[in-house]
Amino acid sequence: MDDLEQAILLASDSPAAASASPAVREEALAFCARARDESPPSSLLRLCLSGLASSPHAHVHFWCLQSLHDALLRRRIALPDDLALLRSSLLSLASASNAASPPFLRNKLAQLVALLVRLDYPHVYPSYFLDLLPPSPPQSGPTDMFARVLISLDDDLLSQDYPRNADETADACRVKDAMRAQCVPQIARHWHDAAATLGAADPPTAAVALDAARRCISWIDVALVANDVFVPLLFDIALSPASAAPLAAAAVGCLSAVAAKRMDARAKVALLRSLLSAQQGLGSPDSGLKMASLVTTYAVEALACYRKLGPSDADGAAALEMLEEVLPAVFSAAESCYEEDVDSGSVLEFLAGYVSTMKAPSEKQLGHLGRILEVVRQQMTYDPVYRVHLDVLDKIGKEEEDMMAEQRKDLVALFRNICRVAPAATQQFIKGLIVTALSSAEATVEDVEVTLTLLYRLGEAVSEEEIRTGSGLLGELVPMLLSARFSCHSHRLVALVYLETVTRYIKFMQENVQYVPHLLAAFLDERGIHHQNSHVSRRAGYLFMKAVKLLKAKLVPYLDTILQSLEDVLGQFTSMDWANKAAKLSSSEDGSQIFEAVGLLIGIEEVSPEKQVQCLTALLNPLCHQIESLVMGAEAQGLEESSPRAISLLQIVVALNMVTKGFNERLVMISRPTIGVMLKKTLDVVLQLLVSFPNVRPLRSKVISFLHRMIEILGISVLPCIPIALRQLLVHNEAKDMVDFLVLLNQIICKFNSSASGILEDVFPTIASRMSVILSQDAFSTGPAGNTEEMRELQELQRTLYTFLHGMVTHDLSAVLLAPTCRQYLETIMQLLLFTSCSHKDILLRKACVQIFVKLIKDWCTTSKADDKLPGFRVFMIEKFATGCCLYSVLEKSFDLRDANTLVVFGEIVMAQKVMYERFGEDFIVNFVAKALPEAHCPPELAEQYYQKLQGNDIKAFRSFYQSLIEKIRQQQNGSLVFR
Repeated sequence: MDDLEQAILLASDSPAAASASPAVREEALAFCARARDESPPSSLLRLCLSGLASSPHAHVHFWCLQSLHDALLRRRIALPDDLALLRSSLLSLASASNAASPPFLRNKLAQLVALLVRLDYPHVYPSYFLDLLPPSPPQSGPTDMFARVLISLDDDLLSQDYPRNADETADACRVKDAMRAQCVPQIARHWHDAAATLGAADPPTAAVALDAARRCISWIDVALVANDVFVPLLFDIALSPASAAPLAAAAVGCLSAVAAKRMDARAKVALLRSLLSAQQGLGSPDSGLKMASLVTTYAVEALACYRKLGPSDADGAAALEMLEEVLPAVFSAAESCYEEDVDSGSVLEFLAGYVSTMKAPSEKQLGHLGRILEVVRQQMTYDPVYRVHLDVLDKIGKEEEDMMAEQRKDLVALFRNICRVAPAATQQFIKGLIVTALSSAEATVEDVEVTLTLLYRLGEAVSEEEIRTGSGLLGELVPMLLSARFSCHSHRLVALVYLETVTRYIKFMQENVQYVPHLLAAFLDERGIHHQNSHVSRRAGYLFMKAVKLLKAKLVPYLDTILQSLEDVLGQFTSMDWANKAAKLSSSEDGSQIFEAVGLLIGIEEVSPEKQVQCLTALLNPLCHQIESLVMGAEAQGLEESSPRAISLLQIVVALNMVTKGFNERLVMISRPTIGVMLKKTLDVVLQLLVSFPNVRPLRSKVISFLHRMIEILGISVLPCIPIALRQLLVHNEAKDMVDFLVLLNQIICKFNSSASGILEDVFPTIASRMSVILSQDAFSTGPAGNTEEMRELQELQRTLYTFLHGMVTHDLSAVLLAPTCRQYLETIMQLLLFTSCSHKDILLRKACVQIFVKLIKDWCTTSKADDKLPGFRVFMIEKFATGCCLYSVLEKSFDLRDANTLVVFGEIVMAQKVMYERFGEDFIVNFVAKALPEAHCPPELAEQYYQKLQGNDIKAFRSFYQSLIEKIRQQQNGSLVFR
């Protein structure tokens, strides 16, 4: 034992270990492990009991207790004599336990005794609790030890708060049943005596005893605690100013457990009534502060009884009365939600449940709802400690903002329910908040922010019609909002929520146009676009653009006012101080929404043509001049992607693109052609950027976006500009650039149809030659290498190419492929299409390729071989496509006929066969029916049936037959045929 004791001390954090070398400590650990794991069970038992009896060191005691616990848990100690020795020794230690011994030792001893109880109570040793129960009057040491045994037993076995397996559940039921039959009344009397005797002399021990009681109340006879003796004592302890905080909390925990005890609803009403009788002031605000968990639990249980019994039942009505009696205490608890002993989640859950029971609130209930709204307001309010962090939005501010957003979710749901139940009371509450915030020069950021947030959430709860007509108090609240100027409006939080709330109520202006000037002022003055915080001003620009989209014609009378207010903002884009401007902008889209808003305003047909031309001239000319000036300077000095000049050019193109969003093709090409001419000139200027700086990819991307827009609104008039632009876009073109290029061509095809044939003939050879290299079959890897960014770009390019080819043939442009400059690339294109239609893993791409082939057959082939537009194409389709795609590819097991998308492709393949038969006739039959099907081991009778079905006019019947034919061939071959 002496050697083991020394080893334990060296292996622990004792003073002896501090001076030992790592090697010595490691050797000590190994020695202890051998003693624990390799000693015979009986020897280990006696060794540990000897250490507990003789060693003065707590570390040795703990090691011995832990080793015994592990051995007992693993059933190493199993002999009856060993178990009896262990039991008697531990019970002696527990009974003689000194309250001054270290808590970790008492806890470990309690855990070991609890394990013994689980293993052999009551069938082996029925008097555990009678032996451990302290005599009266209770003393600190035995009382503390007994409580810790009950707590350990609850943690490790009895509590239903943790998942238990079947054996644990059975053991728990056995122990509980035996305790109820044998000793629970004595234990309950002990709890009372411990609380009464030790409450003043030893509060920590009394608190531990009551904590043990709280854990057991859920499964014992509640009358043992809920009686005229115990309950008053618990209330006295809970409310007495002299009670230590842990002891008071333990008493409240016991009372809460009593209130939460599961039972019949009528019995629960009687129990709740007895608690209320025992403490008449249970519903006082002071009770809410001192007994928050009790009043919350009480309210939850009373509400559950009311819901179950109903208002027409006498006990149900009594439950509601008791609930409303304790509501002031619940509100007090809710308003002190930042206290550690208040579970704000439970309080909110109760409040939400209470509100959900209301249909037509009485005056008294409306008063309660007002208190609940105040609780919501308080709990949605930011802590002033974070005010500066939230203004600059640093890391701390961002974390607080995210945390508050999460915390507000349940509060917002509760607020919406109150809006539904009592809309007038809610609006009156918010009106009071706004009046207070506006009338006080000292209104805090936090109070104003939460007031505006609640007004915003009110806008979510009411209907659009109510907003539009100003229903209820909205007719007062919205004008108050629009004219509001808070003393803390410069703070980021206040400014942002103010603008969002104004935007929420914009529809009010549709019916109340007299407030449009106030709305514009809110967006255009220092509260919005001219706010000192750049983030706020940018957000204001975006929200103003949304307002313009919604109000449109109602803003036309104020066009001059709007443009005048935005003059300095728009002027930033014509400023020559590009280096300074670029340094201030965090992204290429900053400020662009202002131009979109202005474009939307100018593009309204109610604006006169003269005014439109005047405004557009004022916008477009300075921007175009700046492009020309920057191009001249950059051509001489070069242009880097990240340079201020490049950023400025990019900004200008974005701004021009945004302006054009207010116009459509009918307006600029038919109603107001002068505007079309202006936009065409602007396009000419922008396209010079492609000529001058073809390698600046971010700029090229924005120019392409602008070109997309111009094609949409200028129509056929833009065609002469396109060839030069396309040639420039093909300079230094990589895979991801080709995607953008092909998307642009797709738009041109869809917009202009056959009018785009000349353009396509010009660029198709270059496209085809590059695609043949970039998209060669060797370029696509399988396995991990196929999941790289480069590989994903190639796959995207492949999809876009087939979309482009599909667009060509479906818009009557297949003749482009037959042009002399393009014909040399047909072989490459056909092989790509064939490979994809037969074996590509993307089933939708296979569908597109099959459709392309079908359209080419219709365009290039007739029933007469002599009239074919492309010699050899008929043979290619019969020998390669028909055999490879229409037969062998669908015989592959990977072609899953149970998949919906695969069935769509299958339908296209069936249609392709019909078209080939119609155009190729006997040539197709000879190759497919007489040659391909037999080679695939198709029985002759099935081949003959295929021919008959093919000749028929019922495409559905042919499809159904062909699917059954494929399945029969698959079954017949059973995977032995290797296709292709």
